Amino acid sequence: MTDSKLSDRNAPDLKQRTKRFALDVIQFVESLPSGETSRVLGRQLLRSGTSVGANYRAAKRAKSTADFISKMGTVEAEADESAYWLELLMDSGKVKPVQVQPLVREANELLAIAVASINTAKRKVR
Repeated sequence: MTDSKLSDRNAPDLKQRTKRFALDVIQFVESLPSGETSRVLGRQLLRSGTSVGANYRAAKRAKSTADFISKMGTVEAEADESAYWLELLMDSGKVKPVQVQPLVREANELLAIAVASINTAKRKVR
């Protein structure tokens, strides 16, 4: 996705997009092979991947710009963490790259959107 497409996303689209990401993460975690590593990494991914949308929703209800920036910082952190767990699952050989790359791409795009939103909000308070 190009930067121009990222900036064209409006709030309802992003709300749906973060929810879709959570649902895709749930489905992916359910498909992981059995074993301790998959269980532990899958649980971490499940927490961070579903947290992206929940925290975005909280950011939309922020009481101030500072509160919005703080909550979007959590969205940023959770999207980045999701990408990390996905990369570990891929690099450890638990899943094939083709299975995980679309989720990694989406996590990174959501991360970029969060960073852009934070930067825009910071410019507004200066």
